[in-house]
Amino acid sequence: MHIVFERDSPLRYAWRWIVAVVVSVTAAGWLAGLAAAQFTQDAAASRMATEAQLRASLLESEVARYRLLPTLLANDVDVLRSVDDAPGARETLDAQFAQLADATGAAAIFLLAPNGDTVSASNANTPMSFLGQNFAFREYYREARRGGTGIDYARGTVSGRPGLFLSRGTANGGVVVVKLEFDELEAQWARGGGATMVEGQNGTVLITSDPGLRFRSSDAGSEEGDLSALLGGAQIAAAVPIAVEGWKLVHAEPRAVALGGVVPIARLAGALAALAVLALTWIVLARRRRRVDMERARIARTAELESEVEARTRALRLEMDERAASEERAAALREGLRQANRLATLGQVTAGVAHETAQPVAAIRTYAANGVTLSERGDSAGVSENFVAISRLADRIGKITAELRNFSRKRTDKLEDVRLSDAMAGAQLILKERLRPIELDLEPEMETLTVRAGRVQLEQILVNLLQNSAEALVDVPDAKVTISVRKENGMIIMNVADNGPGLSKAMIARLFTPFSTEREGGLGLGLVIARDIARDMGGDLRHVANGGKGAAFELTLRPAGEVP
Repeated sequence: MHIVFERDSPLRYAWRWIVAVVVSVTAAGWLAGLAAAQFTQDAAASRMATEAQLRASLLESEVARYRLLPTLLANDVDVLRSVDDAPGARETLDAQFAQLADATGAAAIFLLAPNGDTVSASNANTPMSFLGQNFAFREYYREARRGGTGIDYARGTVSGRPGLFLSRGTANGGVVVVKLEFDELEAQWARGGGATMVEGQNGTVLITSDPGLRFRSSDAGSEEGDLSALLGGAQIAAAVPIAVEGWKLVHAEPRAVALGGVVPIARLAGALAALAVLALTWIVLARRRRRVDMERARIARTAELESEVEARTRALRLEMDERAASEERAAALREGLRQANRLATLGQVTAGVAHETAQPVAAIRTYAANGVTLSERGDSAGVSENFVAISRLADRIGKITAELRNFSRKRTDKLEDVRLSDAMAGAQLILKERLRPIELDLEPEMETLTVRAGRVQLEQILVNLLQNSAEALVDVPDAKVTISVRKENGMIIMNVADNGPGLSKAMIARLFTPFSTEREGGLGLGLVIARDIARDMGGDLRHVANGGKGAAFELTLRPAGEVP
């Protein structure tokens, strides 16, 4: 049977397409494998560096635990007496060293005489006792004798176990030595996977997750070939310095393990992609004649969809405009409620303000009358003193009325840097008469803290909180309001607490619900409005526990200079 393609048949040149696609996709598969290998290797190198840093930090913290121990022991009276061979001193020190080694986890603690002989040791009563052994040949002994401190990693001549020796010379020529062993740390490294080793100054492996590598020499940090020869096979490794002079930690993992099966999988994915493209190409070639009709149908559907989208966009824009208008009306209503709350507060404190201004006015009247009398007598100095007193009293009345005028104004959206002490002083001035019978405990740090807020809005919050406390403390003996501040998570938090009867559980549950109040004649809007104001300024207001000793609220504010 013969297959004949029509002249215009899309299958006429199908074999050329197939060859081109097979070659292209096969090449793409190999490139994908190479890219996957490189990406995985880079990720593995980054992971090795992170793991090396973590393991180095773990080792450094282990060594740091014992760094000061030899220094502390070198100044101990019993140690100095043992070096001088005082009667009974060495036996006592043996017991003390044994207890200290058990408590700290040190492998051994021992004391060397000036000639290097061991005169006291934590293992004095064990078969592996160091007593009588001479360690004058050890580097840690020589370093301590020369410079006061020494450090050396070596295999013990008595125990046969490797460890890190930390030493410190005493004032009378002795040397205190603390030996550390890293069995648990090495086991932990081994459980974590990979190969971890610590090299000394000469490239000798000291501490390692594989005991077979200990004391072998390999400059793994500079020659990848050396590391491959040491561990067997290509490795991905990272080296970081240790806080011991000349030491570095190397963490490695076989390259084959790090890459896993990424390359074969990537190549398989390329092959599957080639097959998929071949199938798609065949389908495309077979259906080419239908594309024109499908394109026309797509254009028609697109036009219809665009028309629907345009209609929905118009409807959505209209809805957004209506929502924006509603939000503006709601904002205006909220601000009206806040203004009403401020004016209501002013109405409640009017009596106190009248009392505050009545005394200065009466005093001014008295000074003025006295001034007339003094003027008639020709006492110009007395008249001047009266004028100064009248001016001072007028300033006091001006401060009170100015604070009330500012407090009664409608708010603006402008935030500024406001000192907490200034806002608190304004609130105290407004509520001075109501706060007179109450002890007000203000934290001194308030004088130095500045927040980002509106001055009037912040005073409104403080007036509301202080007024609530004042009303709760009407019949409470030794009434007290404590105001403290602290910095937490980049915010400034003010705590206002009183020693009143506190709030009921039912009231706490609906504390910030509008029109919820237990106070006769109250609107139940003060705290709701205060919290809204705090949130508008980037902060918050919430009720907190006060140990069953009254009510407490925390006002969170942004620090000065911060732009929302």
